[in-house]
Amino acid sequence: MAARLSLPEEELTCSICCNIFRDPVVLKCTHSFCGPCLQQYWTGKRGRRDCPLCRTQNLDDPIPSLTLKNLCECYVQEESQDVEGSGGELYCDPGELCPLHGEKLKLYCLLDKEPICVVCHTSRKHKQHDCCPISEAVVDVKEKLLSALSSLQEKKESFENMKKNYEDTVTHIQVRDASLAGVLTPVSEPGLKQAVFQVQTRFVERRTHEEFEKLHAFLRVEEESRMEALRSEEEQKTAEMRRKMEELETNVSRVSETIRVLEEEMSQEDISVLRNCGRTLERANIPVQDPVMASGVLIDVAKHIGSLSFQVWEKMQKIARYNPVTLDPNTAAPWLVLSDDLTSICDSDEKQKLPDNPERFDPDTAILGREGLTSGRHSWEVDVGDNTAWVVGVAKESVKRKEKVNSVLKNGYLCVYFYHNMYFAGTSPLTRLGLKRNPQRIRVLLDCDEGRVSFDDPHNNTHIYTFKHSVTEAMFPYLWVGCQKCPLAVRPVEVSLNVAEYFKQVGFLNPTA
Repeated sequence: MAARLSLPEEELTCSICCNIFRDPVVLKCTHSFCGPCLQQYWTGKRGRRDCPLCRTQNLDDPIPSLTLKNLCECYVQEESQDVEGSGGELYCDPGELCPLHGEKLKLYCLLDKEPICVVCHTSRKHKQHDCCPISEAVVDVKEKLLSALSSLQEKKESFENMKKNYEDTVTHIQVRDASLAGVLTPVSEPGLKQAVFQVQTRFVERRTHEEFEKLHAFLRVEEESRMEALRSEEEQKTAEMRRKMEELETNVSRVSETIRVLEEEMSQEDISVLRNCGRTLERANIPVQDPVMASGVLIDVAKHIGSLSFQVWEKMQKIARYNPVTLDPNTAAPWLVLSDDLTSICDSDEKQKLPDNPERFDPDTAILGREGLTSGRHSWEVDVGDNTAWVVGVAKESVKRKEKVNSVLKNGYLCVYFYHNMYFAGTSPLTRLGLKRNPQRIRVLLDCDEGRVSFDDPHNNTHIYTFKHSVTEAMFPYLWVGCQKCPLAVRPVEVSLNVAEYFKQVGFLNPTA
């Protein structure tokens, strides 16, 4: 068997068509090409005969290379034998062929960013474009893809880190909210108290910020409203002044025209003047109203800024809710869920981990108001709604808080009950109350000076029950709840102090009334 050619395929490949040489020729620069490919290339150059690779000018005709032709024929013959030995079929990926010329896609157009064949490179579309071999383009593209992939991986990592931050934030918020509700993990007693102090501090800070933000928001809206009223008055006054000026301009034009006519008549001869004098004098004597400066055209400055802070304060009373009773979280039983504004409670199945301070009720699901009352008259209302188990009233400061006792008078409580669909007064024994309707709200009236605690239904001012008991120590508003579906809530009251009420309080009549 004859020895196989040791030349690589690249040495026998035309750099124009990227195929094995056909009728190869050699230029004086020693570069070889297919004869037809070189002639086609030069035809596109419009008479310029340079080497397609090194661009060297070639004035002489290319020299046919018989040796190179023989080598190519031997190489093709050997390749054909290899194909026959493998079954006689040569497969070609149609995706690697140029759809226009059927040639292999050996080049890559850097401008159009697409694979092309050598014929495409000599065509009008790509002739002036920079191209490179497919292999180089693949390397460049892979490098760019690798760079893009690295950038995307960094972004993905950044997004994942941000997502984790959000998840951590949500977890922190949930833990903080749970802490604010009193749900703390078991720790030692000193550590627990310190944790509770921190939770209470954060809770007070948050609620303070929220309340002040409401006031700030109200003031921003009120300021914008007053600025809008000022702009509206400015536009109205400006429009009125423009209308007045237009009227004056009309009168000026009318009088100017009359003056012009009179001056023309005055310049006429005597007979002409006499002939037209009647009509002219009639026109001249038409009454014209003297211009008068209109009143009320200036901005009403006093209206906008007079007693401004007082006016805003009056309106602020509509959003500044006043609760006659603020519930004391330090007295709340661990089973109670207390609202953020400290005005409502609801029972729950979960006992919160809270300090066992002396003021706290446990096990009774009860809570006291923050302020103890020793003198004067006081009133507040409690929404009971559809709550199925509640106690509303007042309790002495000395009541027992660490044992379960009945909320009755002998134990220091002056209250009314709703339990098992029945109403009771907290006497010993209990007094059954025959109410004609189920009240949705209970009004408590405490008169410390008279020693009396009364309960009413504010819906129709129906009296429910009255205790008579001397007040010898501080009395605190008291709530007990045994229902998880419906909270007990102290209702806010509207507080208003206007100018008329002020003068009435100080003993004078309102001078502006």
